[in-house]
Amino acid sequence: MTSEIEQPQSSLIFDSLPYYDNDLEQQPALRERVERELARDAKPLQTLHPRVPPSPKLFANYPLLDAELSRLESRQPLPALDTTRYQLPGPSSTPAGEEEWKTALANAHSQLEHQRLRHANQALLQSYGANAWRIHNYRVEASAKNIEKALEDLKNLTTEVNRERKNFQTQIGDQLTSLETRWTELISNILQIEMANVALEAEVDRLNKTEAQLAAGL
Repeated sequence: MTSEIEQPQSSLIFDSLPYYDNDLEQQPALRERVERELARDAKPLQTLHPRVPPSPKLFANYPLLDAELSRLESRQPLPALDTTRYQLPGPSSTPAGEEEWKTALANAHSQLEHQRLRHANQALLQSYGANAWRIHNYRVEASAKNIEKALEDLKNLTTEVNRERKNFQTQIGDQLTSLETRWTELISNILQIEMANVALEAEVDRLNKTEAQLAAGL
């Protein structure tokens, strides 16, 4: 038993009354036929339901995060760390030229500056890291509570929608049952009237024949 609901996009959606229709429960053979048909022609849907919103584009404004997400989706390994930038090699040739020593000295200055920044960052982290981490945890916990509340509200809304849907289908099902029973009674009455008419016509024919025979005998 289906009904057609017209959408704003002028598309038709076929819905059923699962809380009322129980043909499959009443007729096990029908359920077996349906299951065999579904198993034989089980094709995945190529398009989503028109009411399903499109998938959001994550990290549209963050190319690095988008690239990392693509790497995870494709199951590519994480690139190895480049450790050469942390090494402090000297000139490779012997005796070394001035340019090679300048390059080695510039690399040493870079490594020294890197270590100085690490020391400064560690000092800042030791001074303010604990409080910053507490604030971060507080924000994360607040966000988690908001998400849990939104999830609980959505579950309650879903339960309420299903409850209203069940009540509506039950009411409509009772009306359909009453109308179907009334229709069956009317059809039965019509059949009884037709059978009575046939019997009366046969009786009239018999009486006519009897009258004709009596008239012929006189």
